[in-house]
Amino acid sequence: MSGYYASILQGALLTVGVSLAALVFAVLLGLAGAAAKLSGRPVLVTLATVYTTLVRGVPELVLMLLIFYGGTIGLNNLLEALGSKATVDINPFAAGVLTIGFIYGAYMTETFRGAILSIPKGQMEAAWAFGMGRVRTFLRITAPQMVRYALPGFTNNWLVLIKATALISLIGLQEMTYLAKQASSATREPFTFFIFAAGLFLVYTSVSLWVLRKLERRFSMGVKRGRV
Repeated sequence: MSGYYASILQGALLTVGVSLAALVFAVLLGLAGAAAKLSGRPVLVTLATVYTTLVRGVPELVLMLLIFYGGTIGLNNLLEALGSKATVDINPFAAGVLTIGFIYGAYMTETFRGAILSIPKGQMEAAWAFGMGRVRTFLRITAPQMVRYALPGFTNNWLVLIKATALISLIGLQEMTYLAKQASSATREPFTFFIFAAGLFLVYTSVSLWVLRKLERRFSMGVKRGRV
């Protein structure tokens, strides 16, 4: 039994790695999507809107299977059309990171867009009037304030992203949910191993909440908070 627990703990490390890598990809996509939606350029606005609408309107499991299997088939068809006899097998880790990052990039897009819109536009206009470029204005004026407005939505997205890693077991990645299922099948004690995996997820989410609450207090310093 101890061997099964050890393998699940090893899979837990893989779960953390997938979650963090997917988060980085999702944040980059979210920033790009928010910038596109706020750019005022019709083509960029339309592309970003189609992206967020499709991703948020289709179940995650369906999207995951479509991206993984559809991406593999599409790449192989492209190579065949180019006259190559090579075939592509997407690494399950990379597939999991890209798929989850792509899905949650749509949610991050709306989170960041709402946070930026909460900042008075006059502050950015004042920075431009003082000669600050758009990149410097974003880094010095927009980003620090955006973090405070985005953290509640970001926290929710991150917690859901962590739990979504359980779905990537369906594409062959041996993370802790996959290994818990294997252990339960071998020992016929599913309750024991799935409770153990659920406890590990709870530890991850609890630590995440503690860290993000610290960040929220840090970025909310000097800001009067409302009382409920």
